[in-house]
Amino acid sequence: MVSGGLKIDGGIPNRLDQVVEAAVELEQSDCDGGWTAETSHDPFLPLLLAAEHTTRIELGTNIAVAFARNPMIVANLGWDLQAYSQGRFILGLGTQIQAHIEKRFSMPWSHPARRMREFVTALQAIWSAWRDGTKLRFEGEFYTHKIMTPMFTPEPHPYPPPKIFLAAVGEAMTEMCGEVADGHLGHPMVSKRYLTEVTMPILLRGIARSGRARGDFEVSAEVMVATGSTENELATAVAATRKQIAFYGSTPAYRKVLELHGWGDLHEELHRLSKEGEWNTMGSLIDDEILGTFAVVGPVEHVGAALRARCDGVTDRVLPIFYAASPDCVRLALKDFRR
Repeated sequence: MVSGGLKIDGGIPNRLDQVVEAAVELEQSDCDGGWTAETSHDPFLPLLLAAEHTTRIELGTNIAVAFARNPMIVANLGWDLQAYSQGRFILGLGTQIQAHIEKRFSMPWSHPARRMREFVTALQAIWSAWRDGTKLRFEGEFYTHKIMTPMFTPEPHPYPPPKIFLAAVGEAMTEMCGEVADGHLGHPMVSKRYLTEVTMPILLRGIARSGRARGDFEVSAEVMVATGSTENELATAVAATRKQIAFYGSTPAYRKVLELHGWGDLHEELHRLSKEGEWNTMGSLIDDEILGTFAVVGPVEHVGAALRARCDGVTDRVLPIFYAASPDCVRLALKDFRR
């Protein structure tokens, strides 16, 4: 474990008119970090505003889609955000899935683990050239970067290169993450048992191969939370969380997570129903045992202790994902965690 105890993070919205209030709220709530996601808006632009209006919290992308871009573009974004945030930026990258890369972004897809490894090493080579003045000579299987003139070299700054965190689920991607990245971004559809029995041993293999110790690497967990200040609020949050678990459980990427708990047949049924658009029916299949396996559930005053019990000793930081919770509930839960 990284020294300093379990960190708690929050989300930063991608809508630019909402960023400042959310980022300031996170810092005032004594959170350690704030993350954007690449959904309907760019994940990098909001962090510029967040950096301008905060002084302490780390700021990162969870995730930016690597294969929608190239290493040089991402290197520039990371360099500038690291400088402007005074060393607080974390570059969180993920692959997305083949259909989105090819049909939404019109970019090539092949060998995702190998391509991501090369993406990270290319970033490191570019930053090294900018930081140390070394000649840029990166030639890989997927990316080539061999021209860097003074006109295109950004101004130096006193901060180290951004940390790189990778989202990884499969064995090859997870081991590669442990070897070349600075941290791992977990998905909400991962139980504590799966994290400890499956993910961590693979990550540790990669970390060992890099010659580093566990303390040199951060593991971040996203945890679904269903909570409320009243019975009605809690019931609404529970219903929304059941649907979210059902959605995740219907995708093939998380079949192994369900199978570890003996729920492989549930994946087949959820997958079938998803093709038929039976989203409400899918949520009804998530019983209390499954709900409690993948989410923290209970009154708002119990959330802090439950999050710590789920993450302490396993992960270094936690990003709670609140479904259908009011802003007041979220504030109280974060305050309870700190207390």
